[in-house]
Amino acid sequence: MSRRRLFAGAGSIAAVAAVASVIPAREDPPAAAQADTPPDKRAGYRLTEHIQRYYQTARV
Repeated sequence: MSRRRLFAGAGSIAAVAAVASVIPAREDPPAAAQADTPPDKRAGYRLTEHIQRYYQTARV
């Protein structure tokens, strides 16, 4: 392995480690808070005009 590759690899690893230490950890909300919120009844599948148009164009 050449010195260039060694230093390039070490530099890449150091850069990734620096970025990883700056990015905050993602925190998921507690499960109890998610269960207390009522589900949105309108969030399900809706057959809208543009979806119907797609179905018409996709027919074989």
